[in-house]
Amino acid sequence: MEKITSAQNSRIKAYAKLHTRKERDHTGLFLIEGEHLLEEAEKENMVETVLTDTPDQYQLKNMIEVTPEIMKKLSSNVSAIHLIGVCHKKQMKIEAPHRLLLLDDIQDPGNFGTLIRTAVSFGFDGVVCSRDTVDLYNEKTIRSTQGAMFHMPVVYADLSAYLDDLHKDGFTVIATALRNAVPMHEIEKKEKMAFILGNEGNGVSLSLQNMADERLFIEMNGFESLNVAVAGGIVMYQYHQ
Repeated sequence: MEKITSAQNSRIKAYAKLHTRKERDHTGLFLIEGEHLLEEAEKENMVETVLTDTPDQYQLKNMIEVTPEIMKKLSSNVSAIHLIGVCHKKQMKIEAPHRLLLLDDIQDPGNFGTLIRTAVSFGFDGVVCSRDTVDLYNEKTIRSTQGAMFHMPVVYADLSAYLDDLHKDGFTVIATALRNAVPMHEIEKKEKMAFILGNEGNGVSLSLQNMADERLFIEMNGFESLNVAVAGGIVMYQYHQ
């Protein structure tokens, strides 16, 4: 087994740069941490290298032994991590969908990851993000998906153009909104449905609301709005396949 003991090693320096979106986009690589995420990534054959400071505890392919100091340098976790995987991105494609989640400028990686995890749980076929939505491979996004990101196609697109294509394909498009909207219980299930959730501060952009077939609001007492991940969970449960 290869062993690296210096944090100044060129490969370690290269891996450390993967904490930036620019480097992830440039190399097509990203980091994951912990045994559970590695197991999920392995199912999709996305793991290229595994770094560990406790090699006797694991029997994994392509392992490199490193020092605890190197693990600390590469980890974004506050607690000690003993496995870090270097993974390659894979080309994602949404095929024959009937339920889609569309995300308009979601900025919080925790919300993003939770929405992906919920979409998997309720049988959605894909997640389509605006160009300005937070990076799928942000370490906080990855952690909050709990591995669901490896089993759900997530793509970035111009949502206006994407909505045009959905309408041509017979989709009913629903935008969440607080004004001029229909209570959720009045909107019936259709064979093909896509739901737009918006930015944490501004909601779904008016231009996308105007392109939707319906605007939906969740009936509630006491508050006007919910956290976007909570609202998304309610909507996806209501309309799951």
